[in-house]
Amino acid sequence: MENSEIGLNDLEHHLRTNGYNFICGIDEAGRGTLAGPVVVGALILNNKIDDLRDSKLLTHKKREELFKVIQDEAISYAVGIIDHNRIDKINILNATKEGVVQAIGRLKIKPDFVLLDALNIKGLDIPQKGIIKGDRYINVISGASIVAKVIRDRIMIYYDLLYPQYNFKKHKGYGTKEHIKAIKKYGPCPIHRKSFKPISQILQGGLFDDNEGNRE
Repeated sequence: MENSEIGLNDLEHHLRTNGYNFICGIDEAGRGTLAGPVVVGALILNNKIDDLRDSKLLTHKKREELFKVIQDEAISYAVGIIDHNRIDKINILNATKEGVVQAIGRLKIKPDFVLLDALNIKGLDIPQKGIIKGDRYINVISGASIVAKVIRDRIMIYYDLLYPQYNFKKHKGYGTKEHIKAIKKYGPCPIHRKSFKPISQILQGGLFDDNEGNRE
């Protein structure tokens, strides 16, 4: 099934008319951060929810409002959470894929089709399709992005209580100038990803670029 054969906005409907009843959207939050986990959201909806969009295009307040709607209306939703230590061990791409499998395994109902935002998972025993910028075009992927973002933000707010000097509640671990400045001043804390620049450079005693990791 090629993107050109059917409009992305109609893809979920097309799948349902072809016998797929439990379509799962998958997206992640925190893949490009310097600290904390990557969180993968998995979501199965019965009906389209209005106003679902890529979580990065929504305000914090709107994400929380939509997350409540998702909780009320979803057939099932779940998250996979892969921590900083695992990310350092197997790299962020493999950690994200591991999170996908974990999230799907935690759903109350096994999906019969999986729609992912620009990923393909080898060995997944469910039909799947990776869609570039799927979180902007596919309702159930947009919803999954909101689930992942809300849960991860809450995790980072908790970490802010443990490590207040980094102000995680504001930047959520992304490589902002404020965050880089705090790392320079205090050094990495236990939840920083040691394999990511500039953390790896600091640990090796080298110089680092202030722009490294600034990928909100």
